Amino acid sequence: VQLQASGGGSVQAGESLRLSCAASGLIFTMFDMDWYRAAPGMQRELVASITRSRTQKYADSVKGRFTISRDNAKRTVYLQMDGLKPEDTGVYYCSTVGPSRSRFWGQGTEVTVSS
Repeated sequence: VQLQASGGGSVQAGESLRLSCAASGLIFTMFDMDWYRAAPGMQRELVASITRSRTQKYADSVKGRFTISRDNAKRTVYLQMDGLKPEDTGVYYCSTVGPSRSRFWGQGTEVTVSS
């Protein structure tokens, strides 16, 4: 399983970014997909998830600002981030749990939000 995240960058507070994660080595339609983030000096936290049936869940801190979606034909999961805040700064990782219940991680894409 390989997960390739992209789309991070440096923005001002209030601006938007769209992260992408391209998956390979798995039957994409059979897997729930997650976005995690690690703020500087902090552990990774779950930001958003989307199930195979497209049910979405969000951390309270991003509800109403972030939207997770998936394109099964492209085997890609997205995270649209609007109204970014400095506290959204961190490295964002896409992730999934494989058939053996092992969790797979992408390489991360860095997001920096300045005030």
